Amino acid sequence: MPQKHMKASLKRFKESYFFYSFKRDKVAMVSFIILVLFLLLSIGAPIISPYNPYDSANIDIMNSEIPPAWYEEGSTQFLLGTDNMGRDLLSTMFYGLRISVMIGLGAVFLQAMIGIMVGLTAGYVGGKVDAVLMRMADIQFSFPYLMVAIFISAVFQILFGIGSYEKLAVPLLVVIIGLSEWPVYARTIRASVMGEKNKEYVEAARVIGLSRPVIMVRHVLPNTLTSVMVISTIQVANAVMSEAALSFLGLGMPVTMPSLGSLIKSGFEYIFSGIWWITIFPGIFLILFVLVINLLGDWMRDVLNPKLYKG
Repeated sequence: MPQKHMKASLKRFKESYFFYSFKRDKVAMVSFIILVLFLLLSIGAPIISPYNPYDSANIDIMNSEIPPAWYEEGSTQFLLGTDNMGRDLLSTMFYGLRISVMIGLGAVFLQAMIGIMVGLTAGYVGGKVDAVLMRMADIQFSFPYLMVAIFISAVFQILFGIGSYEKLAVPLLVVIIGLSEWPVYARTIRASVMGEKNKEYVEAARVIGLSRPVIMVRHVLPNTLTSVMVISTIQVANAVMSEAALSFLGLGMPVTMPSLGSLIKSGFEYIFSGIWWITIFPGIFLILFVLVINLLGDWMRDVLNPKLYKG
């Protein structure tokens, strides 16, 4: 009973310290507010957006490349102008942010599931199992995600056609990015598990006869989730950037379902002819979104890891 009270007190202390540090860090607070705003914009895109860029009835090619509203040639109907297809750029950015967030969260969830299972098994079991699983992670790391994306995209389009690719582009990109980055989780979880598996509470669980899977999942895994939280924050930003890079290279979202990366690509060829807004505004949107996620990730790393905290 005293041990339970001690654990509960320690948990309350960590929670209070976490929120205390958050309130004192203005950068973290501002980053969190901006991130919540971005998430609200992505979730509420169908409600907030002036137009639906996926609805062909709202697209008029005669409205293409209209500059922002503060230009003489601009129109208050399109505050940030239009893209090369005549879509309202502001609405398209909101919908593009929604696609980017969906892909980023989905890819990180897949990475975490694979990486946690592999890292937990390798770290706890050890021996030949550890060697085989970590060599698999090393092999995966040797393949850049661009190579994986090119291979999977090419095979998928050959087997199912371009039309099917457009319909399944989001889950396909989730799989591509998720399969490319899971070793990040596997290595981190493995290192944490190796530090936990010889502690007294694990030995006690073995003595009372708990099975290996129960010990791994119920006792060891919860004590490694702090590192997972920090990695996940950073990996969401990396996944969004990976999707943007793939879309910029023509391996990501189709033109009919634009993400922030495909928007930047669609306007890049016009940027030197004076039609800069198609690329610049989505680029600023993407940079700010990734920046606030990285700032929050850095703050969480410092707070949750006392060895790195410099307060």
